[in-house]
Amino acid sequence: MKEKHMSPDRNPYIQMGTVQIQPGEYQTVTFLVGKLPIGQKVGIKIHIFHSPNPGPRILLLAGVHGDEINGVFTLKNILENGMLHQLKAGSVIVVPLLNVYSFLNFSRDLPDGKDVNRSFPGNARGSLASRMASVVTKRILPEIDFGIDFHTGSSLRYNYPQVRYTKSDPKSKELADIFNAPVQFPMATISNSLRKTARLMHKPIVVFEGGESMRLDEYSNKIAATGISNILSHFDMIHEDIKKSEHLDFGHTAWIRATSAGIFTSYRSSGEHVAKSEIIGSISDPFGEQISSVVASKDGFLIGHNQAAVVNHGDALYHLAFNK
Repeated sequence: MKEKHMSPDRNPYIQMGTVQIQPGEYQTVTFLVGKLPIGQKVGIKIHIFHSPNPGPRILLLAGVHGDEINGVFTLKNILENGMLHQLKAGSVIVVPLLNVYSFLNFSRDLPDGKDVNRSFPGNARGSLASRMASVVTKRILPEIDFGIDFHTGSSLRYNYPQVRYTKSDPKSKELADIFNAPVQFPMATISNSLRKTARLMHKPIVVFEGGESMRLDEYSNKIAATGISNILSHFDMIHEDIKKSEHLDFGHTAWIRATSAGIFTSYRSSGEHVAKSEIIGSISDPFGEQISSVVASKDGFLIGHNQAAVVNHGDALYHLAFNK
């Protein structure tokens, strides 16, 4: 189990651009990706913790979308608490903030409208998003065995802490089990995404989702930190006990969408079980003349919900996980 997550033949050092990180070393490396209009250089800062003993090489990545702050906060805390300086085996590569441009602009996407997670494998001479993706694909992925990509809900959507894995990849499912988030389920890889590109390179990536954009969520951060600790403990990389609790494993997800437009009132929230045909919210017009119910389409568990006060016809309101 543990050995099959490791590349059998590789150099004892980690190659990061022109820098070689030898066993027992910690270094930071920054790759330049561009400049701000005022001339300030913008780079991707990478932390490499390389223990003296062999073991898995793990990527912890956050900030692919600049407004998803919770993952950045999680990895910042991991860097601050000193745990990674005490690695007894293996290596951890930490990128707490990939998309510096969007972070500065409180935005999901880059100034040109590109989404980094739709720009893989990238091009070092392409758009800003493509350049960032290229750093991950060419510099980082060849050096790792597997990784965890930290995200939140976007655009007023809250995601209950969850891990998404690739159904056709047993290693990905095993990593999800070890992480032990409250909810986990398979999700197909998307073209030009990090997970798709890593999959083609035989590097399993699981995605942790928790909280919402532009907000810190204490519960999601705690679950994420525990999941990281569980992964490192499982592979005997740190001296910590594995913290296990019951989790829900679903096979399918679907969105419950608005059947009308207006002011949205939610009766249920993420982290709750709902029954088929249960009324879980309502939508009313601003004049108090019409009201329509939002109904659960199946028995299931709410893994995400929309926190917008006003919604349009067809907007995603609840993300429902279920088993057929």
